[in-house]
Amino acid sequence: MSNLLKAFHSLKVKTFFAYLFIGIVPGIVLTGLFYNTVRSKSISGDVTSMSTQASLVADEIALNGYFQGENTDTIEKELSTVGNVFSGRVMIIDKTLTVVYDTYDMYAGRVMVWSKVLESANGSIASDYDTTNHTLTVTYPIYDANNNFAGVVLITESAEYIENNLNYYWSLCVLFLLVLTLIILAFSLFVSVKTAKPLNDIKTAIDNMSKGFGDSELRVKTTTETEAISESFNSFHAQMKLLDESRQEFVSNVSHELKTPLTSMKVLAESLIGMGDGVPVEMYQEFMTDIVGEVDRETKIVNDLLSLVKMDKTDVVLDITPLNMNELIELIMKRLKPIAEKQQIEMVLESFRPVTVEVDEVKITLAISNLIENGIKYNNPGGFVHVSLNADHMYCYIRIEDSGLGIPEESIDHIFERFYRADKSHSREIGGTGLGLAITKNAIQLHHGEIKVASTLGEGTTFDVRLPLNYIKEGQN
Repeated sequence: MSNLLKAFHSLKVKTFFAYLFIGIVPGIVLTGLFYNTVRSKSISGDVTSMSTQASLVADEIALNGYFQGENTDTIEKELSTVGNVFSGRVMIIDKTLTVVYDTYDMYAGRVMVWSKVLESANGSIASDYDTTNHTLTVTYPIYDANNNFAGVVLITESAEYIENNLNYYWSLCVLFLLVLTLIILAFSLFVSVKTAKPLNDIKTAIDNMSKGFGDSELRVKTTTETEAISESFNSFHAQMKLLDESRQEFVSNVSHELKTPLTSMKVLAESLIGMGDGVPVEMYQEFMTDIVGEVDRETKIVNDLLSLVKMDKTDVVLDITPLNMNELIELIMKRLKPIAEKQQIEMVLESFRPVTVEVDEVKITLAISNLIENGIKYNNPGGFVHVSLNADHMYCYIRIEDSGLGIPEESIDHIFERFYRADKSHSREIGGTGLGLAITKNAIQLHHGEIKVASTLGEGTTFDVRLPLNYIKEGQN
């Protein structure tokens, strides 16, 4: 049962039945209209002929005083002839609805109270087609010389030949429907298969790619839509491939970064143990200082990973408070001053006005610290890091400009991606995990802010950060 339901969910099956329905239903409707039109034309043609003959009979009766008993033999002979012409019968009914003449002598003297006779008694020409007995009847009113109602002419003819014609046309209609159905079945099957084939090709290609067979790209260009799907998939596949490569590189980098401090600490500790009790105090302090440094390095890697994991959560809760951005940046630069002096980097802060922003202090501090610290680390001895702070009525603007190594043009669009490093060899020498800028961008986006970068290789890099002065809650314009 489940397989049957699954089959009916197939695009091929749905397309097949859709074309089948679209083709057959109009065919049935058109065939029905054609048959009814032929039937109506056949009946209306005979009704017209019989009405014309009934009109002549009515005039003959009215002019020759038939109801007054004049010329009855002559008129009745004519009525008999008319009956023979139509292979039926003729009845004359007077104004009291009494049958005064019947070519079959079955109803003579009886009162004829029939709806069609009553219609003609009211001045209308009426007709009736009896599908059971295959007869066609026409009633026609008779008026005397003074235009008064005098009676009704009733002519009935056998409709066998009409039925024979209709049966012939019905056979043609059935044959036409059968041929049409076969054609539409074949066409629907062909179209449904052709429609589903590109999608099946896409599925097969994706399955082969996932198993490591076939091309590394999807190439199904049967239609414009499948070509667009192929292009979108290839773009997505390239991004996933790049992300996978970045993750592999990240694992390698983190493994190296985590292993190196541990190895250093192990070597230092083993050296101290190997020296026994005669270790000089100065050497002991030096080794312990180095071990503490390696622990700090290990801690920084772990903290970066934890920060990124926390910001990845969809239900991140920000501790929003009004914060003096001038004081915050001064504090960050003060903390980083020893690193800058060690690398002979000049740091300058330019504040154009006091700025207060509603932010999460911890996350914004981390973001700005990463940008300024990168400006210091990826710089040349004797270079500078210039930080400027400004604001208007809606936004706070922070610019961090350095005279450092710069970023290659092909890497500009990727530097905020996780685990990405523009200069892998230099980054490995400096340290870090390749997560700093990803953490920075996440923190700024959590505040509905924006970060942009401009860089020239060998000349320096500029980061522009824009933050709303008032925190915008979710769902708020």
